[in-house]
This record gives sequence, C-alpha cells and structure tokens, in this order.
Amino acid sequence: MANTPQSKKRARQIERVTAVNKARRSRIRTYLRKVEEALASGDATAAAEALKSAQPELMRGVTKGVVHKNTASRKISRLASRVKALATA
Repeated sequence: MANTPQSKKRARQIERVTAVNKARRSRIRTYLRKVEEALASGDATAAAEALKSAQPELMRGVTKGVVHKNTASRKISRLASRVKALATA
C-alpha cells in the first residue's frame, strides 16, 4: 500500500487514468466489432462505412496512448484488405 502523500496521490491518479483508458479501449473494440460484423454479414458497403468510422477511432487511441501506433496500423491494414476483398468478390 502507498505510504507517502506523493505515492497516495499517484495511486488516485492512476485509478482515474485507468478508468478513462478502459473506456477508450472499449470504444475502439466496439468500432472494430462493427467492422467484423459487417464483414461477416457480407455487406461490402456497410463494411466500408464501418471501417471508415473505425479508422479515426483507432488512431485517436494511438494519440491518447491506449494503443501502439504499429498495432493500430496493422489492424487498419488487415481490415482494409478484408473489406477490399469483400468488395471485389
């Protein structure tokens, strides 16, 4: 347990930041799930729209420090290629 006033304050701050990051991560996952569901349904236009709305959300997670830059880029790239494959098929 934290003993010094500084460590007690840091513990309080970490709690708040953790809650915010958890909400951000959850929001990002929701957007990604919408893309996955659109892909699973086979609707190319819905998948493209879902991806278009998920991209800024993922990159916002990068700027906020919730997701690593390469992770977000990789996810966007893989989803984009799947959406493109669905559109051409």
